[in-house]
Amino acid sequence: MDALPVLLVEDNPNDIELTIRAFSHSGIANPILTARDGVEALELLHATGAHVGAPPLVPAVILLDLNLPRIDGLECLRRLRADPRTRLLPVVILTTSVEDDDRIKGYERGANSYIRKPVDFGEFAKVVATLGVYWLAINVPPPLPSTPITAR
Repeated sequence: MDALPVLLVEDNPNDIELTIRAFSHSGIANPILTARDGVEALELLHATGAHVGAPPLVPAVILLDLNLPRIDGLECLRRLRADPRTRLLPVVILTTSVEDDDRIKGYERGANSYIRKPVDFGEFAKVVATLGVYWLAINVPPPLPSTPITAR
């Protein structure tokens, strides 16, 4: 079975590049797909909008920034948890926000983890490697549905 992809929901091109480099340096082989905002992430996951006709994306984990255009990370998370097709997907908030309110709202809306991005690349690479090992190798996710769940 091919490794499930990681969905990185991030609008900052530098953070996208750093995350991909950090995964590569840590030897994590899962492909990384990116969505630049909450709308694109939801369209990928539900095969809607620009992704109509493609199969819905089922990632191993979603790495979700909070400060996103169009639909921000907290609203995207709320919508993921409200939909039976995406309710159980692991979601890790990966953000620069140090606001307690963001952390509280993230967990209230169903985040599985909240990680603050270190500014230093070496530290960031260590965090991403640890995150990757846990979510992609150690964690046992819920079973995927054998047939697609349709929205009601």
